[in-house]
Amino acid sequence: MSFNILIVDDSKVVHAIIEKTLRMAEIPLGEIHHASNGQEGLEMLEAHWVDLIFADINMPVMTGDEMIERMAANNVTKSIPTIVVSTEGSATRVERLNKLGVAAFLRKPFKPEEFASLVRDILGKTHA
Repeated sequence: MSFNILIVDDSKVVHAIIEKTLRMAEIPLGEIHHASNGQEGLEMLEAHWVDLIFADINMPVMTGDEMIERMAANNVTKSIPTIVVSTEGSATRVERLNKLGVAAFLRKPFKPEEFASLVRDILGKTHA
């Protein structure tokens, strides 16, 4: 089984790092979709099915928080596991995002081993 991934971040470098780390971790990949803000992320979700989302918090146009709120209010997207990947992460914000159903919070910069273990754990739980 291969997994379709959506990476939502305004940094092309972060897109490349996440994609490379997924490949190094030997996660079986299907399609990898990219969006540079939350609005583009929601548009991608309307057009493509994904198994896992990586989302930054601070982005132009629509933040990751706003995108996650809209996903949580939608019966189709609320069950898609989302990993927030950000340099920011106050306890209050992390708690709020967890209440919206975020699967995990990964602080930038992350260690590839930590990343791979987290992704395998989440994909294993959702596709067991």
